[in-house]
Amino acid sequence: MKGMDHMHFEELLRKKKYEDIWEEYCGFLDLSIQEYMHIQYRLLEEQMLNWLVSPLGQSIMQGKNLKNIQDFRYLVPLTTYEDYADILLNRKEEDLPGKPVTWIETTWEAGRHPVKCAPYTQEMLQVFKNNMMACLILAGSETRNDVVLRPHDKALYGVASLPYATGLLPVLVEEELTLDILPPVEQAEKLGFKERNVLGFKMGAKQGIDIFFALSSVAYYVSMAFSSLQSQTSSSSSHSSGKIKPKMAYRLLKGSYQAKKENRSMLPKDVFHMKCFLCAGTDSQMYKPVLEKLWGKRPHEIFAGTEPTCIASENWSRNGMYFFPDACFYEFMPIEEAKHFSKDHTYQPRTYLMDEVIPHEEYELVVTVFKGGAFARYMTKDRYRCIATHDSEDHIQLPRFTYVDRSLDIIDIAGFTRISEKTIEDVIKMSKLDIIEWVALKEYDDFRPYMHLIIEMSESSICQDAVLKKILKEHLQIYFTYFDSDYEDLQTMLGIDPLKITVVRCHTFHLYHQLHNEKLPKMNPSKHHIQDLLALSQAKRGEASCI
Repeated sequence: MKGMDHMHFEELLRKKKYEDIWEEYCGFLDLSIQEYMHIQYRLLEEQMLNWLVSPLGQSIMQGKNLKNIQDFRYLVPLTTYEDYADILLNRKEEDLPGKPVTWIETTWEAGRHPVKCAPYTQEMLQVFKNNMMACLILAGSETRNDVVLRPHDKALYGVASLPYATGLLPVLVEEELTLDILPPVEQAEKLGFKERNVLGFKMGAKQGIDIFFALSSVAYYVSMAFSSLQSQTSSSSSHSSGKIKPKMAYRLLKGSYQAKKENRSMLPKDVFHMKCFLCAGTDSQMYKPVLEKLWGKRPHEIFAGTEPTCIASENWSRNGMYFFPDACFYEFMPIEEAKHFSKDHTYQPRTYLMDEVIPHEEYELVVTVFKGGAFARYMTKDRYRCIATHDSEDHIQLPRFTYVDRSLDIIDIAGFTRISEKTIEDVIKMSKLDIIEWVALKEYDDFRPYMHLIIEMSESSICQDAVLKKILKEHLQIYFTYFDSDYEDLQTMLGIDPLKITVVRCHTFHLYHQLHNEKLPKMNPSKHHIQDLLALSQAKRGEASCI
């Protein structure tokens, strides 16, 4: 239902009061770092009062008494979802620091836990809405005070619907600005993810697209299927996608002529002139350059998650993200500290605040959610790199970040599947293959991600039968699909082959351990370590080779 804020926003648009709109939604970019930290401290103090007296907070604190923010940072332990699972999965609202009005869900860990959920209070939804409006405004801007959004802009919506966090966008933005969602939300909710994207794109080809928001991997998939989709659109009279507008018919004809003239397939940029192109997802940095070539517009990266909510957006220069000051209290854990903590949970890792980060350093993000949120000092398992602590060209005094990837103990492929060490161990165990050693790392084929699994087979299995790489791969993929339904979507929906297997010679891992006096990490070892391992395999002569 449209509220007063909705009328206020559109009234400001009608009166062309763009500076007022900018100040309300994007004014955080004009803060000094001192002003930014003042907001952070004030909201954390408010959140501490509610969180500490809640049964959830007391269960984590176990009787510890906090007097100030310094106590909070050093006495509240770093938390993971396991610390909240009993209360949140059972939706014990009476134990929470704030009353939830909705619950958001996402996948947790394939093969072990089906979902995790997070409570959102009314105040959290208000902040989420304001920050998503900021993302939309900034995505269309070229300079400060540049507001290109208009009522009934047509928005192609290529992300998951409720109960996923991305499903909040069309619902909340409708309170501020009327958008024509393609396909409409009530229709989209009845369709599968792939069908919804295909239909939305067909509708966009007939009506036009002003705003496109998608996972970067999905945007690429839809973009590459553009030629076939537009030919279907041209020949289709389907009522579900509507009649083609004369303006779009002209663009399609003009685009087709230009593509034939240049002896290439027609590209989205030949047809669409979008105002806003928003992207999200773990591999956005890899996809963004090719998406810009396909659409003729650089994607605007944002970051949102189930637990932290909507927390970061690029500005008009689109060269790094800034964190919203009112969503969470942010702490940054240096990667070496995170590695130490992963090996020894009794270790107290150092974290740094927004005014303490160092350019070019990489951090794991730790958040405390404001406005009655459940999570305190929560390890998001997301890695960011600080690009700079200010931007003199854009006159911004806040640190700027780029998203790197998930934490080193997780392999996230295209924002669809999250593979852990436990998942791989379970898959290998179920497969009954004689794999005695393995490591897994995330790599890229050009810009498309995949998991590279390096394995060593037992010597006896090789003597009995020569294991062909193709058979081995097919065997393991069956079990990955069994453990993780999203794994199969990478192939069927995005055309990504998510698994590459390399089999090293027998005893290679043992030799590596002897030479380096250490074992390789199972998940995401460094490229230098992998090169050494593969070199050892190649150097071994006269022994059985797995392939």
